[in-house]
Amino acid sequence: MNRICSSFASVVIISILSLFISSCKENPARYISVDDMKRVVRDLSDDSFMGRKPFTEGERLSVEYIAKELSDIGFEPAFGDSYYQEVPMIQITSKVNGSAKIIVKGEELILSAPDQIAVSSPSPEENIEIKNSKLVFCGFGIVAPEYGWDDFKGIDLKGKTVVVLINDPGLYSQEKSIFKGNEMTYYGRWTYKWEQAAKLGAEGILIIHDELGAGYGFNVPRNSSITSRLFIDNRDILKNSKLTGWLTAESATEIFSKMGYSLEDLRAISLKASFVPFETDAVISVNIDNHIEKNSSKNVAGILRGGKTPDEAVIITAHWDHFGVGEKQSGDSIYNGAVDNGTTMAWAFEIGRVISKQRSKPDRSVILLFPTAEEQGLTGSYYYVANPVIPIEKTIACLNNDMMVPRGKMRDITMIGYGYSTLDSLYEKFATDMDRYLLPDPSSHTGLFFRSDHFPFYKAGVPSIWAMGCFDSREHGKEWAEQSWDYFIKSVYHRPSDNYNQNWDWAGVVEDTELALRVVLWLTSSTNPRPKLLN
Repeated sequence: MNRICSSFASVVIISILSLFISSCKENPARYISVDDMKRVVRDLSDDSFMGRKPFTEGERLSVEYIAKELSDIGFEPAFGDSYYQEVPMIQITSKVNGSAKIIVKGEELILSAPDQIAVSSPSPEENIEIKNSKLVFCGFGIVAPEYGWDDFKGIDLKGKTVVVLINDPGLYSQEKSIFKGNEMTYYGRWTYKWEQAAKLGAEGILIIHDELGAGYGFNVPRNSSITSRLFIDNRDILKNSKLTGWLTAESATEIFSKMGYSLEDLRAISLKASFVPFETDAVISVNIDNHIEKNSSKNVAGILRGGKTPDEAVIITAHWDHFGVGEKQSGDSIYNGAVDNGTTMAWAFEIGRVISKQRSKPDRSVILLFPTAEEQGLTGSYYYVANPVIPIEKTIACLNNDMMVPRGKMRDITMIGYGYSTLDSLYEKFATDMDRYLLPDPSSHTGLFFRSDHFPFYKAGVPSIWAMGCFDSREHGKEWAEQSWDYFIKSVYHRPSDNYNQNWDWAGVVEDTELALRVVLWLTSSTNPRPKLLN
């Protein structure tokens, strides 16, 4: 009898233990700490961090904080015995001397910088003089053989300044058969247009701003033009055009109307593959002084090495940098970046902290990467992809986030990068379990997929995604969610008003953290297949 009772007791104990272990395994989200997330954002967006700008004391404070946090949550240094990856850079701060002068059909126009024309020089020379550089209109500034498109056909750009439209023809044609319709392709990004103009030998390039096509107001390129810019310190910088920048729509209208074109006319002729670029009867002159500094900034990363296949990794990215101390707005000059990108750093840390608390190591390694200079064209993440901790071909997925606004629970999971990899089906599985649904980015015309740190990984062949609740509030509905996001983009994004708010509702960010945690745990199991790119 005692033996039977003893056996029965053993079975009960084993069953209870099994249930307990199963419960822990199935619900790691119970370890998510809102208090830790709040602390991280509150700290990193404090005025004492001075806006987390690379090459400043704010960088030192930021990267030391991140390294300590990585150590505290149990992640080892990713770069040998260091949490830091030195990224050699050149910092160029451009100042326009006076105004830009444009002569159109013999008539002189004076454009004030940065309010009417936002220009800088990415050339590592102390003084740049653009004198009577012929303006050449080149449509959308795209060469895309797969679409049968060439906006530069038959034109010589040497010594000339290209003027192009933002985005790509699909958005303005409203036809899905042209490029990807409303969804921006990489050809629509300003970075691509600048690269293409430089490749073809243009002395300068000016993009005509349009809020629909850019996805933000003119304040964004305006502020960027008066902020220091960072470039990888290698010979590629010598290939840049001497002048890069943006024209307001009003300035472009003033210039081209004197030659008989409205902006609508320019778009209309540019929407056809048969478009032919043309030299205008206009030239630009502008003088720019550059302050040049060579130094290095730091990527910061920690690694939790896998127990079975440590040479494979899932990487989670959240850039640490912002704009530092800049032009004063409403009495504030510190660009603290609480949402861009403090909340995402908290998201990444919390995923790592919970995984490190699990009873057993994940099969595959997990890397938390906090790149520098995202705001400067994804510079830090491009450098990491070229110099990875674990080979890129062994990096099975990149989960990135950016600008997570704590606005309460959301039904949707906005997928920035939907249709690019089989990560979609994985997210859908876990979204359904959480009574949520996938929403392909409704603002895909703004090209967010090309504007954050997952993109260099995608270009290198790594399935990558940026996923967060955004457009369907459980409490307030879709209209409110869209309006509150729109308010952030227009009134807070890249402004000193991006500050920590003690009244934020973190419930939605917590759910997004739980979702990403489930996805990472699935991806780190060596018995599960690697995700694949779809296009």
